[in-house]
Amino acid sequence: MSKFVYTPVTACASLRLLQAGQSRAPGPKETSRQPGHPGAPRGRRTASEEPPDSLRGSRFAQPTTHQADLVGTGPLREALRALLPRTEEGMKLDFSERVERSVVTLLQQATALFYSGRLSECLEASEAIREYCWEKLNTGAWQDVDKDWRRVYAFGCLLQVLCLCEAPGDAPTVAAALHVCDMGLLMGAAILEDILIKVAAILQKHLSAKSPGQGATQEQPSIKKARKEHTLVPDMRSERAVPRLHCPSLQYFREHHLLPERPVILEGVADHWPCMKKWSVEYIQEVAGCRTVPVELGSRYTDAEWSQRLMTVREFISKYILGETEDIGYLAQHQLFDQIPELKQDIGVPDYCCLGDGEDEDITINAWFGPPGTVSPLHQDPQQNFLAQVIGRKYIRLYSPRESDALYPHSTHLLHNTSQVDVESPDLARFPRFAEAPFLSCVLHPGEVLFIPAKCWHYVRALDLSFSVSFWWS
Repeated sequence: MSKFVYTPVTACASLRLLQAGQSRAPGPKETSRQPGHPGAPRGRRTASEEPPDSLRGSRFAQPTTHQADLVGTGPLREALRALLPRTEEGMKLDFSERVERSVVTLLQQATALFYSGRLSECLEASEAIREYCWEKLNTGAWQDVDKDWRRVYAFGCLLQVLCLCEAPGDAPTVAAALHVCDMGLLMGAAILEDILIKVAAILQKHLSAKSPGQGATQEQPSIKKARKEHTLVPDMRSERAVPRLHCPSLQYFREHHLLPERPVILEGVADHWPCMKKWSVEYIQEVAGCRTVPVELGSRYTDAEWSQRLMTVREFISKYILGETEDIGYLAQHQLFDQIPELKQDIGVPDYCCLGDGEDEDITINAWFGPPGTVSPLHQDPQQNFLAQVIGRKYIRLYSPRESDALYPHSTHLLHNTSQVDVESPDLARFPRFAEAPFLSCVLHPGEVLFIPAKCWHYVRALDLSFSVSFWWS
């Protein structure tokens, strides 16, 4: 039992107690992360700098607290319990002084409540912790958020998930728990040797076992009607093509492309990956359908009406891949493979990444999944990039960093790495030098990998239903 004495209060009351402590939670006018604010452009966002912009300043429905203190004995409970330390001391709730003592105390109390079987009280306390941490995570610049606040948020998510799943869980309750787990993965920091990834895998497996083929019985027939239309392929006869190589040696690639910063399409490097044969809309829905992800709404992130929102992969596929809507939804620049390791098993890492300075764990792997017509405006990234095409085709233009002045980057810090020019429909009256900037172009097909050197400007438009995987490395 814990040395802390806990008086049962509601989650809202717990939050008020915290807010009356050392620091006041910010009001709406104090936060710099408002719903719909585009945040950093995709080209500049990294896992260490920015969370998915859709998560900023937004409130999400919380699972209900109707569960009583029923201790289940089913396989789900046992599987989750097996991941935990045997005692509450093993949770290692040590945080920096930036985390208010009242919050640490409540987290310690919530942990003690769980280990003593007082589940409804633990659930209320963990909800209060998540609610309060959410304000901290959504105040100021993301890089200024202390990592320990993200760890506290992750612990709050973990305790809430455990409480929801202690009683014999129905599918909606387990799905709600999985949503909370995904929020911990998206906004929290790693705790207890990435326990949230393991918890999510167990919950997903449990949902699949309780509802085999969920989403397939009603939606499967229409999956074959996924958007088959193709957008216009530009006339490339007058454009300089990106050179192609078939499995060059590491030394040749380093000397002729990496060091001189020359783009190249690599053939025969990824066409043997399992994803090239396994991945389809059906497969992605089966493996990832119940997982919560950030989806970009709008054709390109520089548009005024662009926004982001959280939804499950199944909802995204239903509306933006299978649906009749003319709206564009794009699962873009998301570390889906850290969230769902099963998908990561289907891809490889290009051997050429070993020429970088970092380790394998320093490589950022992102998913890009969307209908025809999605666009990444002309922008540049600070790292080397391998873009592997798995499904569909993409039209891509590449400009040297030496042409930056002719590409008219935005003057604001937020978009300084993004051009103001609409590449395929430029306003040459406003941007006359753009017409003179030389470039390379290509249509990237499934199985091909495009090397985009660091700071090389690139524009990307999906010609078909498309799934790409990018590898950022130093």
